[in-house]
Amino acid sequence: MMLGHNRKMLGAECMADMLEAYGVTHVFHVPAVLRKTFAVMETRTKIKRLHVHSEATAAYMADGYARASGKPGICMAQVIGALNLAAGLRDAWLAHSPVIAFTGGREPKTKFRQVYQEVDDVPAFEPVTKWNATVDDVNRFPDMVRQAFRVATTGRPGPVHLQFRGNEGQVDGEEGEMEPLVETEFGIVPPFRPEPDQGSVLTALQVLQSAERPVIVAGGGVRASGAARELVALAEALQIPVVTSLNGKDSIVGNHPLSCGVVGTYSRESANKVVNAADLICFVGTTTGGMTTHFWAVPKIGTPAIQIDIDPEALGMNYPLQARVNGDAKVTLAKMLAACDKSTAGKRKAWVAQAQSLVKEWYAKYKKDLESDSMPIHPARICNELSKHVPDDAIVCVDTGHAGMWMGGMYDLRTDKQSYMRSAGHLGWAFPAGLGAKCGAPDRPVVTFTGDAGLWYHIGDIETAVRWKINAVTVVNNNGGGNQSKRGFDRVYGGTQTEQARELWTFRKTNFARIAEEMGALGIRVEDPKGLPAALAQALAANRPALIDVVTDIDALAPTAVA
Repeated sequence: MMLGHNRKMLGAECMADMLEAYGVTHVFHVPAVLRKTFAVMETRTKIKRLHVHSEATAAYMADGYARASGKPGICMAQVIGALNLAAGLRDAWLAHSPVIAFTGGREPKTKFRQVYQEVDDVPAFEPVTKWNATVDDVNRFPDMVRQAFRVATTGRPGPVHLQFRGNEGQVDGEEGEMEPLVETEFGIVPPFRPEPDQGSVLTALQVLQSAERPVIVAGGGVRASGAARELVALAEALQIPVVTSLNGKDSIVGNHPLSCGVVGTYSRESANKVVNAADLICFVGTTTGGMTTHFWAVPKIGTPAIQIDIDPEALGMNYPLQARVNGDAKVTLAKMLAACDKSTAGKRKAWVAQAQSLVKEWYAKYKKDLESDSMPIHPARICNELSKHVPDDAIVCVDTGHAGMWMGGMYDLRTDKQSYMRSAGHLGWAFPAGLGAKCGAPDRPVVTFTGDAGLWYHIGDIETAVRWKINAVTVVNNNGGGNQSKRGFDRVYGGTQTEQARELWTFRKTNFARIAEEMGALGIRVEDPKGLPAALAQALAANRPALIDVVTDIDALAPTAVA
């Protein structure tokens, strides 16, 4: 390949040059893998090489970096850590995040001879990657790395994996004839914006405009496409209420008159009620999976629907459709906006009023919790304070479990410059992902919300944050347990679990602020809800990583979904 342009160089030199040319600023790894590449990076690039405390941390940080920056995140591990890295890619896979994983691999000359620490790791990456390949010849570095970036960023983004020959990828120390050519358009999401067929756009628009009670369900594809502005403009033009998935929560601000909240399982009651009262669902950039639809009960299968997605295989996957559009969300919504008949909005005045009434009912119902002065602190009060005091341009990063339920339902984005990123299902993701987000967007404030159950997974990486001066803020809902499990154990114990059963989901009481201080971060302990605004302001102003340890009520349970 590239005859006439190739030159003799080390695989490590080619790799370092290509990563820098793609715009990579950070690599997250557990040593040792591609050692020569890391050594070459020091003299040929400005890439930061972050040694972290686990392979899962490396994957989650790369995921947070990718979601915050829009650029592929890079994580690496040697052969013995490869399966840990694969496990860490599950969240990126489920959230459609462009993470590129490099691992060491087997030497053909010693396969099947019981080499120390060696198993065939490649199959483990199949379920969690768009592309999973091996690099056994140094001359293949350029085309394989290009393909990794190409696959990670195109269509519906997602993780890829390259395994390099040698348990530590020692093939990078070999010399070959190659050219570190890059295709810079694949260094950002989306690299292309496929235009939809105009006929399908007009058909979908006709169905949408004919409906009297339509609702738009905005998914993570809106976020990936950067289509929030077009989505809101179309909703305003046609007066259509908007609900979002957790992944699409930052598609519309919480105080917009057409915003009804997050729909599905980790949701807001008003959103589910609006969707189930609608006569047409317009899915935009969502796979219509179980979490967004509360396992296909919101809306019920058979509800009239149209769908817009960049992936043709997603169209009609879970709901029969009256119209479907295959194309980039931003381009498609812009075309619909340009062609829409705004005069049809008038017939939806009563519908919008009904949706707004449901939203007001929700706020009234939970006002007591959102403004609670109780001690231990009610988690809804934390969400309310974050809604009011998180900076206008902040990235908010949220864990799964109870953290996802509280923030999905109770937190509101206040400006269209704020971003919201959430775990796609793996407890413990948020803290390292928040650190990665700060690396990917160093000029923006990053505020992470997790629980003590989530923080315990990667608590050692407080040290990583301090060592690398990653000045993110982490808010911990510290109730001494994983109390999302309380309902489940009550159920299997026949209604009320025994006192001994609490050993299944509770922890020893811990002062995380003290631990953070011991590691060199700012630790703030909050026991009175009135102290939350000052604590957040102090943490955001600190010139070091900060952890706000909020002592909360273990018996406070997040609302469950309304079907």
